[in-house]
Amino acid sequence: MVTPVAEVKLCGHATLAASHILFSNGLVSSDIIEFDTLSGILTAKKVPESINPESVSNGEAKESFLIELDFPVVPTTEFSIDAVSISKALNSAPIIDVKKTTTFGDLFVVLPSGKDVAEINPEFGEILKCPGRGVIVSGVAPPESGFDFYSRFFCPKLGINEDPVCGSAHCALAPYWSKKLGKCDFMAYQASPRSGILDIHVDEQNQRVLLRGKAVTVMEGSVLV
Repeated sequence: MVTPVAEVKLCGHATLAASHILFSNGLVSSDIIEFDTLSGILTAKKVPESINPESVSNGEAKESFLIELDFPVVPTTEFSIDAVSISKALNSAPIIDVKKTTTFGDLFVVLPSGKDVAEINPEFGEILKCPGRGVIVSGVAPPESGFDFYSRFFCPKLGINEDPVCGSAHCALAPYWSKKLGKCDFMAYQASPRSGILDIHVDEQNQRVLLRGKAVTVMEGSVLV
């Protein structure tokens, strides 16, 4: 996947979109696709979804499925940095902890709550000064929300101020919260202006993160090469 200024090694959006097109248009006969990427082999699996009565037309149910993406865990490590400068970049947000991902070099900032995450008004000029590719911010979700944790991902160095929903960031987020919350299955909310929901499973034994969701085709076109 290529942004306006860089090529990224792991991209959930691009993998999900490619899988959706291949599955939906019958371009693959298998329910499993393997992609050879800069991060290694990534697997996408077609998972049948329970039939919704509203999807039944003329007595026939339209095929409905989820796509499960199998990604490697992205480890995090302790990182020593002036919390004041990070807080300034995040509009004076209160900071509990700062880590760094070992794969992409993203800063991983933990705030007291998901509410704090959602209310951030980032200073992108200050974020550009931070080390690493981008800044992942996360906090425990409010109990009444129905989610386990909230997150956002700011990446102006890649030509995108904020990623609406970031699969690669959740490869670091899910293992972190798995240890903190003592569980392996999550419903996560990315609190970007567009927002998004992720169904996640952490396979600790095999060091994998399974992201499950749906995709839709919004436009079609042709490219002459």
